[in-house]
Amino acid sequence: MKTEIVTHINGNPIFRRNIPILPANQALRSRARALRKAGVLSEVIFWRQVRARSFWNIDFDRQRIIGNFIVDFYVKSLGLIIEVDGSSHNDNEDYDAMREEFLINQGLNVYRISDFRVKQDLDNVMKELENYIIANYGVSE
Repeated sequence: MKTEIVTHINGNPIFRRNIPILPANQALRSRARALRKAGVLSEVIFWRQVRARSFWNIDFDRQRIIGNFIVDFYVKSLGLIIEVDGSSHNDNEDYDAMREEFLINQGLNVYRISDFRVKQDLDNVMKELENYIIANYGVSE
């Protein structure tokens, strides 16, 4: 049963999900650090919207290692991964499907946003993310 409230979005309580400790391939640490420093434009734009708990006081991690993968953004309190899909995902459907299946099997939810929409329609992207979080984490079980 969900009981701990992480935050409220537009008056709706958002409940914590208890996610077990996730595996993390420590050999990927330098790669994750390099990805953070490289700063893909759409990820930087999104990061500016959510960093330092500026999006409804929710704590986001950037370039988080989970298993043998590095995810764009991770919200530990919700067990939510946010992927900003750009050109690096073109022609990688099989890899992306295998990766997403692994993440879902860890008990995580994956929310995808297109690179183009982050750059061109950020206000609506953030509203849609709010709605997704309310719909998936706003109802106590």
